[in-house]
Amino acid sequence: MKITNYIFSSLIAIVLLLGACGGAQEELKEEEHHDEAEDLVELTNAQYKTAEIELGEVEMRTISGSIPASGLLDVPPQSKVSISAPMGGFVKSTDLLQGSRVEKGQVVAVMQHQDYIQLQQDYLENISQLEFLKSEFERQEILSKENVNARKSFEQAKANYNTTKATVDGLKAKLQMLHINIENLEKGAIQNTINLYSPISGYVTKVNTNIGAFVNPTDVLLEIVNTEQLHVELTIFEKDVPLLKVNQRVLFTLANENTHRVAFVHLIGREISADRSVQVHCHIEKQDRELIPGMYLKAIVEMDSAHVSSIPEEAVVHFEGKEFIFIETKDEYDQETKNEEKQEEKHHFKMIEVTTGDAELGFIEVKLPEGFDMDSKIVVSGAFSLLAKMKNSEEEGGHAH
Repeated sequence: MKITNYIFSSLIAIVLLLGACGGAQEELKEEEHHDEAEDLVELTNAQYKTAEIELGEVEMRTISGSIPASGLLDVPPQSKVSISAPMGGFVKSTDLLQGSRVEKGQVVAVMQHQDYIQLQQDYLENISQLEFLKSEFERQEILSKENVNARKSFEQAKANYNTTKATVDGLKAKLQMLHINIENLEKGAIQNTINLYSPISGYVTKVNTNIGAFVNPTDVLLEIVNTEQLHVELTIFEKDVPLLKVNQRVLFTLANENTHRVAFVHLIGREISADRSVQVHCHIEKQDRELIPGMYLKAIVEMDSAHVSSIPEEAVVHFEGKEFIFIETKDEYDQETKNEEKQEEKHHFKMIEVTTGDAELGFIEVKLPEGFDMDSKIVVSGAFSLLAKMKNSEEEGGHAH
């Protein structure tokens, strides 16, 4: 009887042990199944629409290697002028505002000061004196040749004439700087005002004065810029300078712009600044008179081109220092889940690690894992939403449903 009880107890222990092993195997299978699903995310039709998922394919595109840069629009020195009053004075009139269009030779301000009148008066007095001294000099020269007068009288007449002539020439040059008509002045027409003219066509960018204000010769009344000669001034870091060449194409965008403008490298600076960067001067392909100097921009300098696999930049998501894309899947797990749950059709996506390269015009080079099916549908819009759902589901436990 004891032997029978011992055998019966042993059989029960074996059965329980086998049951425990079976349960452990089931748990292991479930754990393996869970591990396989860690890179999968599932969306219902409603979630699919909310995430605004858009699908696309890997494309072969020509993408140039590029150097990222920043900079601003600028103009060459000859396209930007500062208007000042050569002798200072009071502003009698000006009707220009910032943004006003001016043409070359246009009057931009009228100045007045008593010194203008005095200068013209001095010129007329000296030119009258010059006529007398010239006659005296010529007379003394003739007498000197005939030995009628002393040599000293001739030399004195010559000195007086040359001194006054130099004074007249100096006064004339000053009057010309003030744009006073010498011919009219010599006829007795004295001006009590002078005009300031624009030496270039362009737009007024600064107005630093007002009517009635007194300005010194060093004061800048107006600044005028010719925006037809804008160029791009880029800041390139020292490490990228050896990659630059004259005539390289540059694509740049201004603030609040989505389209790229084109420029070409024209001059490469030869001085490295304190922040280890170099200034690069680029000519714009199509000038736009509406652009304003000083506008900030972002740019890429194109290098050699290559025909590579590419996808939209927003298709790539970054997580834990790695890069991933999502592809639409129709695998056995999807079908098994659908059969078990007997629910509406769901959308399944798989996350795949990739390596990216150069980017251009919204597309980026992508290096895909070996064996990747090039016909796979990739998520080109909404990938970040899939990543967020997947990580939230992992925190809650289980694969992403």
